[in-house]
Amino acid sequence: MAKPGYGKRSAPGQQPPTREDFALLPTRERYIAGFVDHLPDGASMSVKQLAKQLPLYGQQAISTALKALSVAGHLRRVRCPVGAGDETRWVFRTFWPRTARDNEWWNTYLATETASRTAAPVEPPAPAAVPQQRTVPEPTPDPAPAPAPAPAPATTPTAPPTPPAAFSPAYLALARLGRDDIRLGLSADDCTTLEPLATQWLDRGVTTDYLTSTLTAGLPAQIDSPAGLLRRRLIDKLPPQLPTTASTPADTPTPTRRLLVECTDCGRPGPPEALPDGLCRPCHTAHSTGGRPSPDVTQIAAVKAHMANLRDLLKPV
Repeated sequence: MAKPGYGKRSAPGQQPPTREDFALLPTRERYIAGFVDHLPDGASMSVKQLAKQLPLYGQQAISTALKALSVAGHLRRVRCPVGAGDETRWVFRTFWPRTARDNEWWNTYLATETASRTAAPVEPPAPAAVPQQRTVPEPTPDPAPAPAPAPAPATTPTAPPTPPAAFSPAYLALARLGRDDIRLGLSADDCTTLEPLATQWLDRGVTTDYLTSTLTAGLPAQIDSPAGLLRRRLIDKLPPQLPTTASTPADTPTPTRRLLVECTDCGRPGPPEALPDGLCRPCHTAHSTGGRPSPDVTQIAAVKAHMANLRDLLKPV
């Protein structure tokens, strides 16, 4: 099985399996297609892993067979963005339908939200807690009844201690300065006094890391008054106020994250309509011609000129 976010994904709308599913394919492709069709969703689809499971063919043969299955409409490799902001990452899936599909069906399906949700990684379920078995001790004979203890004097219940008030991010950023640099150690009163000035920084869109790095940059060797130095820096280096951007209306639909198809042969990504049969243009041309694309006339002339130049250089003087 592949890691979460990778591996096989079954395409919808497939017909029930029969003995004639891959009858029109060559022997090698039919053998590999039958094996892949029986793999569960989430199974690894890399050429190296398939070669370990299929001893009849090597990695090069399996790579060529997967390219042929992509052209036949049984396979598409895709990339899907997951996350938001700076934490966006790409996950890779291989869609596999038992029923062969044409390019129009693939372009329509990969543009839907269903395909994006299917390509998103599925987090493994958390393991259920195993209840611990308790051993029941063997019964022992009851001892003689002991005299009842004297009742304890009643005590008045004490109120639970009140939790401390939550500190603001600006206060915490100022309080941590002394731990990062002992020369900037502040007291609790200093943090409370400077908190409004630091809050102005955070209200202007900067992060606490930016605030800390600005306050600790280029410090002198000796600081007699940390609170005075930080107060001066908080006032003098206050960042500018940026204009607020127009808010997005609440009824604006969330943009659909479109999938990128990956060339089955070379791995080049692109939109579905730009990779017919799951192959990029150079790989599709090479597959259609049964080999490498024919070189351009100018390239042939350049090669001939280069070879003639080499022959001239090799002639004895």
